[in-house]
Amino acid sequence: MPTADDDVNAALRALASDRRRLILEWLQQPKKHFRPQSDGDLVNDGVCGVLIAAKLRVSQPTVSEHLKILSQAGLLKSKRVKQWTFYKRDEAQITKVKRAIIAKI
Repeated sequence: MPTADDDVNAALRALASDRRRLILEWLQQPKKHFRPQSDGDLVNDGVCGVLIAAKLRVSQPTVSEHLKILSQAGLLKSKRVKQWTFYKRDEAQITKVKRAIIAKI
């Protein structure tokens, strides 16, 4: 079972990338940063990885790696809808990580 230290370390590694921090920033207000999707609600379901890749101006494999790292750190949740994968912030985990970081300093 992961410890608070493990959560903090994984989150800090994930946040070491400017692009991953940008993704988290955009997902905080998805309607402001992304166009409407044909499948899935931007707020309730999350944002399709294809839209994130387009906004970030990277290939699908590159954005998939960024999203995988953020998800493994517990900062994002993913949801499959039809053939698409949607991503949104895991606010509970982000709050938990923030508290763990504050407790360490």
